[in-house]
Amino acid sequence: MMIPTLSFDMARRGALSCHLPILALAMNLGLLILPAQALASILTLQSTTSTQNSGLYEYLLPLYEAETGDEVRVVAVGTGQALTNGQRCDGDILIIHSLEDEQEFVKDGYGLYRKNIMYNDFVLIGPQGDPASLSQASTAADAFLRLYDKKSLFVSRGDKSGTHKSELRQWAQISINPFPDSGQWYLETGTGMGATLNAAIELDAYVYADRATWLKFGNKQDHKILFENDTALFNQYGVIPIAPSHCPSTKIDAALRLADWLVSPAGQKAIAAYRLNGKPLFIPNAE
Repeated sequence: MMIPTLSFDMARRGALSCHLPILALAMNLGLLILPAQALASILTLQSTTSTQNSGLYEYLLPLYEAETGDEVRVVAVGTGQALTNGQRCDGDILIIHSLEDEQEFVKDGYGLYRKNIMYNDFVLIGPQGDPASLSQASTAADAFLRLYDKKSLFVSRGDKSGTHKSELRQWAQISINPFPDSGQWYLETGTGMGATLNAAIELDAYVYADRATWLKFGNKQDHKILFENDTALFNQYGVIPIAPSHCPSTKIDAALRLADWLVSPAGQKAIAAYRLNGKPLFIPNAE
């Protein structure tokens, strides 16, 4: 004799209803064991653009996601905007590169802690003809002085990003304020690194960029690195989980999993393995 479908469904629902009080009790007591997939999270990473433009996340995040089941959604903006977004609780974790701002962010209670994860360096890029003779500079300070003395076209991001703030520190080192010349030889895009590089190439101008973005950048034309390898151009990246005391809705467990993985031997090895044409784009240096 066939059992009508309706009767079968009613029987199944009745059996389930008998177990609902037990399930509720187990959940209240923290005794319910869920499948691994149910524990996975979707977290938002507020990030500097250089790590995105370099292709690092396309390589790195699938490795992390395969290991943990978490999904990481990247919001790539300048460091200044990433910090602002973090203050507004628009994210769960930050990867940025402006050490003083990062330390202040944590000190003010927006971040749980900050840790080093990797570094690379900044470079000065310009046209092959090199009218400001940057290739002959002995130091970064000398290179920036040459730019100022020649009033050679220079394109700045002008967006309060980590790269922009590093550039401003280079000017400050030689006691020069370029802003009075804004719109003349000193041009500000207010945009990300890719758009700023395109503007510099279109205008046959100089530009300050992180090495990883430049190596990955496709529209180089006849521009090239003209000054590099000065300790003043060191570029450190840090990771900061958003503090749950400031942002109660943050996915802190998932943020800590990602932060821990980035500084772990597995994460550091993965960062070291990311190369372009045999050249490393980032050097891991977690403490």
